[in-house]
Amino acid sequence: MTTPAEREAERIRAEYERREREIGREFYSPTRPANLFLRQGQQRALLDALSRADLLPLGSRSILEIGCGLGRWLTAFEEFGAARDKLSGIDLDEGRILEARTRFQGADLRVGDATQLPWPDTSFDIVFQSLVFTSILDHHVREQVAAEMRRVLRPDGAVLWYDFRYDNPANASVRGVRAAEIAKLFPGWTIDLQRVSLAPPLARRIVGRSWLVASALERLRVLNTHYFGVIRPRRSAG
Repeated sequence: MTTPAEREAERIRAEYERREREIGREFYSPTRPANLFLRQGQQRALLDALSRADLLPLGSRSILEIGCGLGRWLTAFEEFGAARDKLSGIDLDEGRILEARTRFQGADLRVGDATQLPWPDTSFDIVFQSLVFTSILDHHVREQVAAEMRRVLRPDGAVLWYDFRYDNPANASVRGVRAAEIAKLFPGWTIDLQRVSLAPPLARRIVGRSWLVASALERLRVLNTHYFGVIRPRRSAG
């Protein structure tokens, strides 16, 4: 009998395959102006989060990405100074991990389920996730993944969080995570959330006509659809 985590993993793999088949990677290529705009905003938000968490310089800090895919965010961490041999990642998709290993030789990249991370307790200074939790529809599986992220994080480390605040009305396989749920996933932890990323459908319509207008709208935050968060264990007095 399969567990909820196994069923959810199988559903997510099937969704990966559907997107690859029906949408393709080119749709998300940074050669498209709107995608480049969104990626640059994501990188600025990552740098801001690292600064807010007082994690710079990265130097030899150990970093784990949940759902690392092909390693785009690992590239950003390297560009900000992380050492290759301190980078780790896990993803359900074996093909993506095999491809990522060719690009990040020396990093510790594994195929697996984030409900059972294959690393010891308190292994990492930074545990990062991007668009993982909105892909998980089962609330109990979300709780399991969050528990594993808490387990492998060092007491003075930080979880960095980038994900949708809202459901995607065009895709029932994407379910947003609001601030109240994040607080329940990390009970008693300090949570600092910033609203980032202009809604992608708007970015795709506006950026080609005016990058300046898109930037102004993103700075207003009203139409931003994601949270970039710094989530840390609450330190006891003394």
